[in-house]
Amino acid sequence: MQGRNETVQSFAKGIEVLRSFGTGVDRRQTITDVATRAHMTRAAARRFLYTLCEQGWARTDGKHFELTPAVLEVGHTYLTGMSELDSVQDILRDLTRELGESSSAAMLDGTDIIYVARSPASHRIMAITLAVGARLPAHATSMGQALLSQLSVNELDNYLRAARLTGFTPTTITDRDALRARLKTVRADGYALVSEELELGLRSISVAIQGKGKTRFAINLSAQAARVSAATMVGTFLPALQRAARQAQMVVG
Repeated sequence: MQGRNETVQSFAKGIEVLRSFGTGVDRRQTITDVATRAHMTRAAARRFLYTLCEQGWARTDGKHFELTPAVLEVGHTYLTGMSELDSVQDILRDLTRELGESSSAAMLDGTDIIYVARSPASHRIMAITLAVGARLPAHATSMGQALLSQLSVNELDNYLRAARLTGFTPTTITDRDALRARLKTVRADGYALVSEELELGLRSISVAIQGKGKTRFAINLSAQAARVSAATMVGTFLPALQRAARQAQMVVG
């Protein structure tokens, strides 16, 4: 790994400013909001925000700042270089048509998962709106747990040192040893089932897919916990998800 003297810390802080406009956060933020979420001073946040405005990546009314569609250029450049995602998107749509539930694909990015494809159901199942590019904490999601279960011992150690195991509901795993145990079970079972760990009322099941090189994907099916039991997830959803995973493996492998 390159030493820290090979990195540009101001660029890294700028990325944190962009990430402060993440999932579940008001799209319009003050300088104080951004400084708090990006863990920097107000003066630093102000400089980064006005730089984004100058480049056309953000706009301001003098008090609040929000990102502009121009920020999508970076993500679009990455996604267009991954033509296999079009096929994965088609596979997810087939899953949604078959089972009537939302299906997604995600990759691990640091301590989060980032959505790279999504097929939403007609009914809403989460309080927040998810789309390609959305980020969620890996430890509290089925796709995150499926992906974490595939890490090497060293990779998992690094993740656990960096991760904030925030408790989102009473059932969220916030203990590192408990998470290690869960991931061991997920790896042995070949799937991750998460019930109301990210949001009350939400249940999800996922499987991991090995892509090219070290690229790893996970795909999932999510449903309202009151409507779809854990037994149905495993007995009905999992076989369909595994079939879709085999199809996706041929595309991304």
